[in-house]
Amino acid sequence: MTVLVTGGTGVLGSHVVELLRGRATPARVLSRTRGDVVGDLVTGEGLAEAFDGVETVVHCASEPRQPEHDVQAAAQLLLAARAAGVGHVVYVSIVGVDRVPYSYYRAKLQVEELIADGGVPWSVLRATQFHSFVPFLLDRFTVGGITLLPRGVADQPVAVEEVAQRLVDLVDAGPSGRVDDLGGPEVIPAGELARMTYAAHGVDRRVVELPFPGKAFRALRAGAHLTPQHAEGRRTYAQWLAQSS
Repeated sequence: MTVLVTGGTGVLGSHVVELLRGRATPARVLSRTRGDVVGDLVTGEGLAEAFDGVETVVHCASEPRQPEHDVQAAAQLLLAARAAGVGHVVYVSIVGVDRVPYSYYRAKLQVEELIADGGVPWSVLRATQFHSFVPFLLDRFTVGGITLLPRGVADQPVAVEEVAQRLVDLVDAGPSGRVDDLGGPEVIPAGELARMTYAAHGVDRRVVELPFPGKAFRALRAGAHLTPQHAEGRRTYAQWLAQSS
C-alpha cells in the first residue's frame, strides 16, 4: 500500500513518514519544493503524478498564516484523490475548531466538512496543540521582556510523535470517520506553562496575566480547545522540556 503524506517534511508529517517507512510501508512525500514528488496543493499543479498509484493519503500540510490556502488545498486534494481512485484520506485537525471563533480554526473546520462530503472514504483526528507550540506562543506574547498571557486560559500539550502514531493507526484501520480526539495527559494553566518553560531554559522573565477581550479568548477560557475526557497522551510537558532543553 502506497501512502502519500502531504506536509511530509513538516513537524508532524516527518514523524508520520518515519513511522510508515520504519515498518516498510511505502511512503511518498508531497512537497512544493523538496519531497519525493513535487506538487502544489493550492493550485493543483503536479497532483496527478503525485497521486498516481496511491491508496491512502495522510493530509498534514497546513498554512496557519494563510488559512484560506488550507481550504483551497483540501479541494484540490480531493479532486486529485477521486481522479486517482484513492481509497482513504486521513486528516489531522485541531480540538475546538467548531467552538473557537478564530480564522485558522474556521478554515480547519471547513476542511473537515469538505473531506466529509468529498466523495473519498475518510478519517479525521482532532488533536490538541503540540508541546513545541507552547514556547512558540510564549515568544509571540512577549513584549519588552514581559510575557503577557490571557488570564484563565489553560492548554493541554500533546507529543507530536503520539499524534503521528495515531494517524498511522488510522491508516491501518481504514476509513473511520470522525474518531475520538487526542489530548495531552495534562491540562495546565498558561501561567504555569510559562514559568515551567522559562525555568527549564534558565530564563528570568516576568509573566503577567490579563483579561484578554474577544470571543476567541472567551472560548479559550471556557476550555473549548481542550479535551480532558481524551487525555490519552503519555509524554508530559515537563518531560518534553527536560528532553528539549
